[in-house]
Amino acid sequence: MVLFRRLLGDVLRDVRLQRGMTLREVSAEARVSLGYISEIERGQKEASSELLFSLCTALDVPLSDVLRDVSDAVALEEAASELAAVPAA
Repeated sequence: MVLFRRLLGDVLRDVRLQRGMTLREVSAEARVSLGYISEIERGQKEASSELLFSLCTALDVPLSDVLRDVSDAVALEEAASELAAVPAA
């Protein structure tokens, strides 16, 4: 099963690391607790649209880019699941 929140967390973590930012820096910039951001990145919590916007602003990345990357990751996981379900000939 594809979990949107896990893939979203992966994308947000990747963006944060690409920008060389710590959780503490994102937390301060987004005004969201460090622990909550960590839970989002690990796919343990769902991010509201307002929170997601704050995180994207703190990371200086367009929300549409994050959602596009998550959509691509969902498509890849769906394709992999379909391939795994095909019986071997």
